[in-house]
Amino acid sequence: MIARVVLLLLLLATLGSALAVVDARQQARLEFGELSRLADERDELDIEFGRLQLEQATWADNNRIEQIARAGLGLVTPAPADNVVIRR
Repeated sequence: MIARVVLLLLLLATLGSALAVVDARQQARLEFGELSRLADERDELDIEFGRLQLEQATWADNNRIEQIARAGLGLVTPAPADNVVIRR
């Protein structure tokens, strides 16, 4: 009688342990899928960040700023005779 109770308890413990292993593996699969998705998103953001840095460097280029100043604002380099040196 006691042997049957012990055997039943061991059987239940084994089934519970097996279900816990199955659940843990399923959770690991789900988490790995999320990790892969986040890694892909990180890679896409890294690429976009590189493009934005390149764009910022292009917009801040001195030649581009000078072209805008000359064309859009009508600025010109002063002639040497127009330069005034102020001494203290």
